[in-house]
Amino acid sequence: MDIVFDILATMVEQIQKPTLAFLLGGMVLAALGSKLEVPGPVYKFVVLLLLLKVGLGAGISVREANLMELVVPALAAAAVGVAIVLIGMVTLARWRGVSRTDGMATAGLFGAVSASTLAAGMAMLDSEGVTYEGFIGALYPFMDIAALVTAIVLAKLAEQRRAAPAVQGGTVALGGGSGGSAFDGKLVREILVDTFRSAAISALVLGLALGIFAKPDSVYESFYEPLFRGLLSILMLIMGMEAWSRLSELRKVAGAYILYGLTAPLVHGLLGFGAGLVAHHLTGFSGGGVVLLAVMAASSSDISGPPTMRGALPEANPSAYVGTSTGLGTPVAILSIPLWMALADAFIGL
Repeated sequence: MDIVFDILATMVEQIQKPTLAFLLGGMVLAALGSKLEVPGPVYKFVVLLLLLKVGLGAGISVREANLMELVVPALAAAAVGVAIVLIGMVTLARWRGVSRTDGMATAGLFGAVSASTLAAGMAMLDSEGVTYEGFIGALYPFMDIAALVTAIVLAKLAEQRRAAPAVQGGTVALGGGSGGSAFDGKLVREILVDTFRSAAISALVLGLALGIFAKPDSVYESFYEPLFRGLLSILMLIMGMEAWSRLSELRKVAGAYILYGLTAPLVHGLLGFGAGLVAHHLTGFSGGGVVLLAVMAASSSDISGPPTMRGALPEANPSAYVGTSTGLGTPVAILSIPLWMALADAFIGL
């Protein structure tokens, strides 16, 4: 029972802090019909700076880190991304009234990572003086790409099965023998290219590369680091208002999305937390790192995922995957950060 009370106390304490307060404030303003608006270019600029900051910080640390220490967490992140999509495939995508394509698109966004949620987790750990590996930001693309590629490939294969159920010798042909493998390989290559070209991944990877191969330490410390918390508060305000406005989109889809949006972040976070514990026992992965791996798993992509899904799965209903992800998944994921902190403190100490 003590653990339960500790978790509840930590959650109450964190809700009062700026990161969550701005998110909840944005939702309240939207609910009251406020006309407050943050221009789109400002939002994009804020996101760009946040992603560059995360990438630069990760790259600077990776440059000085033991690469062997990165291998296990990176593999764990990719495995968690794939596992989340597979869970969505056997749950949401098979729910009555939910189309396979819509279900897989939603699972893909929930398996991918929200950079803003990851940034919020880092800010909370920093405010508590909790240390974590500097290469955490480098884990983002491993989970992100693994989840998006897996979801899109599985959705395309399911679509192909429905469109061309050519029975040959008692078996269903997927694309006609060896042609199916060629199709799958081409699809994977195209999605990998599209993902790396997306604005969010491009900014993150650019920051990561500059941090590793250049020496941006001075501009990082004098510009990006001081601005980070203020920019994050603006982003949280925007996300709060957007989250409230997206809730109405759920009326157009099955009630299953509401249940999935409310529960999936917690289930996925526990999966990420478990993978983090394994990495902790194998390599000494820090308690802060375990928390952030859980945060990444609990989060759902709100920047790079939606445009990727729109391009790769145009037949999927955006009200389903964007509404569920942004309207429900993101707030639940951010509000669950104190839970992962409390669990990490209880199991391994922060």
